[in-house]
Order: sequence, then C-alpha cells, then structure tokens
Amino acid sequence: SGALYSRKFTIDGEQISLQVQDTPFVSLEDDTDSICCQEQINRSIYWADGFVFVYSITDYESYRVIRPLHQHIRKIHPNANIPLLLMANKGDLLRARQVSSKEGLQLASELGGTYYEVSARENCEGVHEAFQQLCQEVSRMIGSCNGEKRRGLHLVRPKSPNMQDLKRRLKQALTSKGKSATML
Repeated sequence: SGALYSRKFTIDGEQISLQVQDTPFVSLEDDTDSICCQEQINRSIYWADGFVFVYSITDYESYRVIRPLHQHIRKIHPNANIPLLLMANKGDLLRARQVSSKEGLQLASELGGTYYEVSARENCEGVHEAFQQLCQEVSRMIGSCNGEKRRGLHLVRPKSPNMQDLKRRLKQALTSKGKSATML
C-alpha cells in the first residue's frame, strides 16, 4: 500500500523516533528467481536502517520472494550491516501451512536475521515484540556509528500525507539528542 507510519519507542532509556514504510507487494518475475521491484521500493531500501521481511506460512510463493528480495537489497547496500527480521505471519492457520518453521529458521540464519512466527490477527503482542527486538538492534547499530551518518540517511524520505508532522517530530527527536531510526 505504501503507507508510512510513525511511532516512538523507548529503548534502554532512550527515545527512538521510528518510521515504518509499508511497501507494495514484491513479486517474482515469471518462472525466474528475479523480483519485480517498483521504484518506490528501491527508494525505501535506500533510506531504511532495518528491514522486516514478511511472508505467509500459508503461501509458499510469498516465502520464495524473500531470498531474491534480500539479494536485491544487498546490491543497493553491498557493505552495510543492516539489521533484519524475518516474520512468518498467519501462525494461527496451521492446517493450511505450506512453509515449515524449520524452513523459516534456516532462511533467517542464511540471511543473518532474527526469525519470528506470528499471528497478526490473533496475537499482536508477538508482532510488537519482534519490532521491539529489531529496534534494539537498529539502536545499537546507530549508536556504534559514533555520530557518523550512514549513506541512506542523506537521501530524501518518501512523501506521505503527514510528512509535515513527521518532519516536525524528527526535528524534535534530533534536537533532543535522541536517536532516529527508519525501517522498511
């Protein structure tokens, strides 16, 4: 859908201003392992400080997209150590499962990310916990940069209906010596 959400987290006593870009669905090109990426997704990849890869345990095709998407991101950020989260959704639909937990764990290990199996419909706490974990990793990563800005932070953020409000909040966060993180 391309919506941009803004939330605030407190991690280790420090406030994080978080922006989450919900990108349009990415699909595989016919009979290949290449992905079809809209320009909006490429722009989001440039500015993100962390990535959440979501697939449905009831849809093997959504799982197949993850590896080529990760490879696409690595082309854009070849040397960056960017935290990522692999989230298997629809954990409440076990009878319709097409992707095993083992496959999810193996892929997360291969990509160097953290694995969560959740049900956004039945247990939003699991989703919250996953994002909290990723925020902690992003916070540590930004903190270890010694104030140096990563390449993506110099680029223009995507526009949204509440961009003025986000700019004001981001300015407040930066002037209050808080950390700012953005996530795809």
